[in-house]
Amino acid sequence: MTPRGSAVNFLQVVARVEPVAEALCAKRAIVRKCDFRIVVDDRLEQPPNAFQTVDRYGRPIVGFTLALIADARNVDELAFVMGHEAAHHVLGHIPKRADQALSGAMLAGVLAQANGLSPDEVRAAQSLGAEVAARSYSKEFELEADALGAEIAVLAGFDPVRGSAFFDRLPDPGDKFLGTHPRNSQRKALVAATVRRLTAP
Repeated sequence: MTPRGSAVNFLQVVARVEPVAEALCAKRAIVRKCDFRIVVDDRLEQPPNAFQTVDRYGRPIVGFTLALIADARNVDELAFVMGHEAAHHVLGHIPKRADQALSGAMLAGVLAQANGLSPDEVRAAQSLGAEVAARSYSKEFELEADALGAEIAVLAGFDPVRGSAFFDRLPDPGDKFLGTHPRNSQRKALVAATVRRLTAP
C-alpha cells in the first residue's frame, strides 16, 4: 500500500467501525461511556501496535501507530484490529483488570503480613500479587475481544476472517505461563467460528 492508500483505508474503516462499536457499547451497557475517540500515534519510530485506553474523563480511546496502519494489507485487517481494541472497552476489560490486580495485591499483602514479612517485603508481595492476578485473565480477555471484535467487523461490513490474517505476521506468543496473549492459531480459529455463528442461516 502507498501511504495515501493506507490513509484512505484507515479513514474508511474508522467511518464504518466506530459507529457500530459505539452502538454495541451502548446496547451492552457494561460501561457508561461509549463515545470512542480514534487516535493515531504519529511517531515514526514506534512499531506496529494498536491499543485501547481511557482518558481522564473515562472516554474510550483506540489508538494506532503509523507503522500498523502502513503494515495492514487491506481494510479487513484494520477493521478487525479496530473492532478488537474497541471490544476491550465494550467488555469493560480495563476496570475488570484493575479490580483483579487490586484483589491480588490485597490477598498477597495479607498473606505476607500473616507470615511476618517486613513492610518492604509486604509491598513487594502486593506488587507481585497484582501482576499475577492481572495476567491470569489476560488471555481470556484477548479471546473475548477477538470474538466481539469479529462481530463488530461483520456488522460494519468487513470480513474478519480475512482480517485475522494479520496474526500470520505476528510472532506466536505460544502458551507461556502467565502469558498475556493466546496462540495465534487459537485466535484465528475463534474468529472463524464467530463468523460462522453470526452468518449461519
